[in-house]
Amino acid sequence: MRNKLTILIAFLLTLTTASVALSAGKGDAAKGKQVFQNTCVTCHGTDGKGDGPAAAALNPKPRNLADAKYMSGLTDEHLHTVITKGGAAVNLSTTMPAWGGALSDADVWNVIAYIRNDLCKCQPK
Repeated sequence: MRNKLTILIAFLLTLTTASVALSAGKGDAAKGKQVFQNTCVTCHGTDGKGDGPAAAALNPKPRNLADAKYMSGLTDEHLHTVITKGGAAVNLSTTMPAWGGALSDADVWNVIAYIRNDLCKCQPK
């Protein structure tokens, strides 16, 4: 009986660990960094602070993706919509273009993982 209980506990711990790992993110931050550097840095800057070389010519300025307080208030699904459909899709700036035609869905989730893990170092609340 004790052996069965030990096996059951081990099984439940495995399920819990897998669930936490899946909910922690849908993307790969390292791959997202590469996409971010190739696609987003021009406006959002190397550190995601909205200070890229093109930012000076934009009004409004690009979002500071390193602002943990602001970014933790946004869901990953919201970020996905903004990236794929552009700022206008969520009543934000039309200067944020839609990248859905240029980036794969995996690329978008990877960028979101990079933003969460490396730029704002935050998760949605």
